[in-house]
Amino acid sequence: MTQPNILFIVADQHNAKVLGHKSHPNARTPQLDRMAREGCRFNNAITQNPICTPSRVSFLSGQYPHNHGYYSLSGANPGGLPNIFGHFRAAGYFTAAMGKIHCPAYWVEDQCDIFHESNSWRAGSAVGRSAAYTRFLQDRGVEELEDHILLPEFGARGRQSVEGRPSSLAFDESQEGWLANTAIDAIKRAAKREQPFLLHVSFPRPHQCTTPCQEFWDLYDSTELSLPPNADYDLAAAKKAPHMIASARRWRESEWQLFEPKTFEGGRLRKLHGYLGAVSQVDAAVGRLLDYLRETRKAENTIVVYTSDHGDYATEHGIMEKAPGICSDAITRVPLIFWAPGRIEAGSLVDDIVELVDIASTLCSLAQIDLMETSDGRDISGLLAGDTGNGDRIGVTEFTWSKSIRKGRYRLVHYPRALFPDEYPAGFGELYDLAADPWEMRNRYFDADYQHIVEALRSDLLEWLITSTRPRTVSGVNSARFDAPELNPQRVQRYQTVVNLDGKINPALLRSAKNKNYL
Repeated sequence: MTQPNILFIVADQHNAKVLGHKSHPNARTPQLDRMAREGCRFNNAITQNPICTPSRVSFLSGQYPHNHGYYSLSGANPGGLPNIFGHFRAAGYFTAAMGKIHCPAYWVEDQCDIFHESNSWRAGSAVGRSAAYTRFLQDRGVEELEDHILLPEFGARGRQSVEGRPSSLAFDESQEGWLANTAIDAIKRAAKREQPFLLHVSFPRPHQCTTPCQEFWDLYDSTELSLPPNADYDLAAAKKAPHMIASARRWRESEWQLFEPKTFEGGRLRKLHGYLGAVSQVDAAVGRLLDYLRETRKAENTIVVYTSDHGDYATEHGIMEKAPGICSDAITRVPLIFWAPGRIEAGSLVDDIVELVDIASTLCSLAQIDLMETSDGRDISGLLAGDTGNGDRIGVTEFTWSKSIRKGRYRLVHYPRALFPDEYPAGFGELYDLAADPWEMRNRYFDADYQHIVEALRSDLLEWLITSTRPRTVSGVNSARFDAPELNPQRVQRYQTVVNLDGKINPALLRSAKNKNYL
């Protein structure tokens, strides 16, 4: 086969349970369901951070947050940190990124042949919303109707509202429709250049505002929606985190509703209605892209990946959006589907723990180009081929002061004692047995029968944090022990230390170092 094209699709804030093929009682996702039937889906894919920018920096670079250093939105250019666009471009690929890219300033833009930031939230990237999308809306006379981030009829109160209502825009005018059509144009442009393409399409939905186009809103009836099993229960009795309890209380008691009835029950049903419609809108856009690949016979030489930067509570635990994200599997676990007719066996299902940082290495492997040495992720192409993992893999989601670790059936959240000193002076944590309690309604962290699990996972987390960290200098790591830097364009030598292009030392080099006095 010739060098494959790659279409990397990301939705913003897609709860992994809200899919037809995951047996959600309401979700209508025929295109993603077909993609899963024809490809390989991962049931336990873990995001590295529960908010937009740090998650995106992680899966586009392959690095964990504690290595790339981003824990909040946007930020300055990381300076030297490679991403998949530059890496694939150097291998002869036509590279393009469009949609809600939401990365540090000019980190992605400068590595792409085509770049469109279509998000309308100005803090999203260095350039804000794509000028091309703005002109498109203006030419149609509908710019004032664009309502992904703002419900314009409510002014400031409508910004990033979780309220649900149908959009006045037609599907082709929405960001999802426009992005699908613009992505197809980019594929045509790559074909004219006779280059394989790496195309990243990042849909802003189902992130709020939850305003799907009318046709997708009409797929659902608020009176017939099923709330999740954990929508109403006593969070305090379940020993949930103090800030999560406070967040759920605010949603229940504050006046955030904009439409009638202005009750908690009415508002959350509109949120769920709009969220489901937005998921279906993303689904339709994915379908348009896959149909184009099929119709033009490009499907046989294209690898398509679908995932999300993080999840959404989608009314789980009485919470309407994603915060506090570290607390729940609804946020830390995301959809992940690989689709490549003729390359990946149809209908494959993987239950092993994988992480979004694995995507970069896996795409390099599937494209048969050098792996990115700056990536912390693993090549999981073997799992796509039917290999079985060893079951010991952990998946970690990071905040600066808290970490969620998933291993097998268990998920532990570690918090330092200083985070909740008044409520829990002896320390607080969360442990869930997802096999027995998939909706996380009982925190087992304090149960005597589970202390051995708590300690084992805490030990795994400590081991992982130490051995995965990339230092800038370590004595005893030099070019005499490794391939000469001049023979490897991903390495340079600084004084006595061989580092990668981001100025940090690959942990693999540390593990093989003979001089361990400084390790």
